Amino acid sequence: MAITSNEILLMAESVSREKDLDKEIIFSAIEAALATATKKWHSGDIDARVSIHQDTGEYDSYRVWEVIADDAEVEFPDQQIPLTEARESDPELNVEDLIEEPMEKVEFGRIAAQAAKQVMWQKLREAERHQIAERYKDKFGTLISGTVKRLEHGNVIVDLGDAEALLPKNEMIPREGLRPGDRIRALLKEIDLEARGPQLILTRISPQFLIELFKLEVPEAGDGLIEILGAARDPGSRAKISVRTHDQSIDPVGACVGIRGSRVQSVSNEIAGERVDIIVWSENIAEFVIQALAPAEAESIFVDEDLKSMDVVVTEENLSRAIGRGGQNVRLASELTGWELNLMTDKDALEKQDLEQQELVQKFMSQLDIDENIAKILAQEGFNSLEEIAYVPKQELMDIEEFDETLVDELRNRAQDNLLTHAIASQQQKEPSEDLLGMAGMDEETARALALGGVRTMEDLADCAWDEVLEIIDLEEQRAKDLIMTARAPWFE
Repeated sequence: MAITSNEILLMAESVSREKDLDKEIIFSAIEAALATATKKWHSGDIDARVSIHQDTGEYDSYRVWEVIADDAEVEFPDQQIPLTEARESDPELNVEDLIEEPMEKVEFGRIAAQAAKQVMWQKLREAERHQIAERYKDKFGTLISGTVKRLEHGNVIVDLGDAEALLPKNEMIPREGLRPGDRIRALLKEIDLEARGPQLILTRISPQFLIELFKLEVPEAGDGLIEILGAARDPGSRAKISVRTHDQSIDPVGACVGIRGSRVQSVSNEIAGERVDIIVWSENIAEFVIQALAPAEAESIFVDEDLKSMDVVVTEENLSRAIGRGGQNVRLASELTGWELNLMTDKDALEKQDLEQQELVQKFMSQLDIDENIAKILAQEGFNSLEEIAYVPKQELMDIEEFDETLVDELRNRAQDNLLTHAIASQQQKEPSEDLLGMAGMDEETARALALGGVRTMEDLADCAWDEVLEIIDLEEQRAKDLIMTARAPWFE
């Protein structure tokens, strides 16, 4: 059962038609398979190459040698040749060049021929998978349409016409009953080159999938007249999207809803009846949050920009509506806006304000060494920090009815002194200690860089690993190790 020239030509022709692969790819796979079989047939651990004449199907075999430096270690004696020896036949050769020597063409028996065919099919599968990846790489993050082909262990295999894709169970809409023959849309989430099965991975639960569906159903969104800025989903249950337009003649919400709700209903039908709220995006984050919490109505909002969180005050009657079933409404609003939203009633808000004011009063009493009455007045007048007391225009403090100029000057001086004291203490924490500065092998520049990174003393340095030191300062690895060992020397005395 030897591999004949006619068989090679017939194989290349049939596989090319069946797999829609270029013949060059197929001949390359066959050459690789024959080379593998040739190496196995030979008694030594040689390297070989096979070249096929594509017009006749005949092939030539070559033994391949790698040229290595004369003083290099020979790892593969049957594959490597020293430079001096190689130049005896060709003075132009250099290290890493390859030498090919014609060798007798092997007539493969049944077992060798079968092994060669297995290698060839493996190479062809790899080529086919590479071709699929190349074909779909530009479709990453876009909508893909296909037909449910079969179900495997809860996952869905989708026929795309020219390839198969995998819709994993955890990327399917919960309780969605997909059956073979169903036409579906999904988002191409990933191209997994290492996967054993389908390498195109789909999703139907991604927020981006919802956005792409609206772009498909709403021409204004597809053309860019309406921007869909974000989406948040509880797949199969509820979703929120934010939209805007720069064209004053277009109502972005109305365009997405469609006549008698036709457009939003088409999207909802595709995602198993998921209810979609459409919200107008606003630069005013408070206004955006209020819209995102619809249908609940907010009474007031307190913004903490540093923590990127908001306290949203609602009436007792509106609280359950704002939270939503299982916290769904506030969770989706938080995901859509990107802010942490804390819902509370009027009573809760007042209690929180009282608690925060008490903490502020205590802070002023401690830091400024003043009595409770003066501290309460500062808090009630809206002062929240020492910086405000120290550096706001003096007249703002003078305008407080209970304060005179002497008290104002004293408060400002105390606030400035306190801030200066903290600044000095903070700077000292960034200064290297005397023992670190005086340590053998240490220089001032390195010590100061270490101190800025939190390593101020010899003890701090002794507790470090060398890679932690390199994250703080760019040193040679050996020097970092030497400095650490010097710092650890007292441990062993």
